[in-house]
Amino acid sequence: MMLIEQTNVPDEALPVQAFKAHLRMGSGFGLDDDLQDEVLRSFLRAAMAAIEARTDKALLARTVGLTVSEWADPRAQALPVAPVLAVTRVATVTRAGDETDVSPQSYWLERDGHTPRLRPTGVSLPRVATGGAVRVEFTAGFGPAWTDVPSDMQQAVMMLAAHYYEYRHDTALSGGCMPFGVTSLIERFRVLRIGRGVAGQ
Repeated sequence: MMLIEQTNVPDEALPVQAFKAHLRMGSGFGLDDDLQDEVLRSFLRAAMAAIEARTDKALLARTVGLTVSEWADPRAQALPVAPVLAVTRVATVTRAGDETDVSPQSYWLERDGHTPRLRPTGVSLPRVATGGAVRVEFTAGFGPAWTDVPSDMQQAVMMLAAHYYEYRHDTALSGGCMPFGVTSLIERFRVLRIGRGVAGQ
């Protein structure tokens, strides 16, 4: 399985002004007012990435591509990140790399807050050729705007980004850590894993 983000969250979607307010940064400094914006965006992106990794959730919408050599289950393929807003393309890939789009009428998206699934409208998903693969492209995230993100996740990002900002020169934290308040806020978004598989398959 290979999962690749095909589009990035644009800079303008990041809540830089809200982060400044969270840090109690002043305003009215003229040309220097946005001097740290690039640095603040980097801490916001780092905090989002850490929280997304812990929860298997995409916060802001972007296009993701999933390539598998075979279906985990031809009756339902779990998508490894949630929430999924739409499946935009499914294509079979031959061993030679030739792609053929699958008709959207032959599959549908089962929406789920933790484990969304691609399901067939018929008996099974399209057959994967020997040595080939199937590629699924979908839009993952709560929405394109920061206001689409649940408020507790917003707060968790602000808290973690502020933590990274405050300790940015502390090399002892290079191994990474997550404050208790952040883990408490994101706990309900985490996927419960049972054994070696994912719950709810």
